[in-house]
Amino acid sequence: MSTTTARDLTSPAPAKASQARPRRGLRGNATLNFWLFTGPFLIGLVIFVFVPIGWSLWLSFFDARFTVTPSNFIGFDNYKTVLSDPNFTGSLVTFTVFAAFIVPTTWALSLGLALLVHRLTFMRAFFRSVFFLPTACSYVAASLIWKMSIFNGVRFGLANTVLGWFGVDQVAWLADPSPPWYWLVIVTLRLWLQAGFYMILFLAALQNIPSELYEAAAIDGAKPGWQTFRYITLPQLRATSTAVILLLLVAAYQAFDEFFNLMGKATWGQPPLVILYKTAIGVNQDYGQGSAGAVILTLLICIVTLFQGKIMGFGRGEESK
Repeated sequence: MSTTTARDLTSPAPAKASQARPRRGLRGNATLNFWLFTGPFLIGLVIFVFVPIGWSLWLSFFDARFTVTPSNFIGFDNYKTVLSDPNFTGSLVTFTVFAAFIVPTTWALSLGLALLVHRLTFMRAFFRSVFFLPTACSYVAASLIWKMSIFNGVRFGLANTVLGWFGVDQVAWLADPSPPWYWLVIVTLRLWLQAGFYMILFLAALQNIPSELYEAAAIDGAKPGWQTFRYITLPQLRATSTAVILLLLVAAYQAFDEFFNLMGKATWGQPPLVILYKTAIGVNQDYGQGSAGAVILTLLICIVTLFQGKIMGFGRGEESK
């Protein structure tokens, strides 16, 4: 006699666990997807960045005048020649002083603009766009505007016109190195072009500061204004400030477009890149000395950047600050 009950007859058989079917094609191959997305960028990086850097370093040890495939190895002679050139060494000193001035000035201006825009309660997007808009202008176009319209050496220039209203004589802004009024032209141009970009970086950092910090400070009796800025806002902007200063330092030593278009054939106020450009691309076409100067400038930028990053604690964890 069967002992099977009705419950046993009606209970369904347990379903078999369905096995997930492996994905096929591009959607299931993460490694292939990675190389498809990053491969073109890496190829371009190698061809247009790493290969030229290595080639420039190789050329700096050869007599590479009028050729990029030299065979005459001369060791460190190109470096000795470049370092013994008073124009190049004087330019390095001048632009170290220039960087010491333009970097904190741009940092303060961009931070001030970010604080003003951040406090606005109306038309914030409009003013953010207005201050950022000069960043989209090319250095060449802005240099020509500064040179031919604003700081033109004749009385029709905007700056000389305004000075004429107050009885001040015309100023040759770019034609005379004594006094060096050309630095005013260059500094105002760089401030106008760069401040908006770094303002956006500071504005993004300001928006990430928790409002609870300011509320707790108000409860503790901190006065809004300088106290909250010094003890809350500025420490919270430490990482952004470090990044901005490092970027400004590199940009100061790499200045080329505005100087080349503003100064023309003038021999004063020439940045290192303009001197190297004239050495490597000019009449001499000495790619060996030009490459040696580029290596020296790169090493100087790295040293100054690492020194500045160490002072500001770039890369250190919160526990070590």
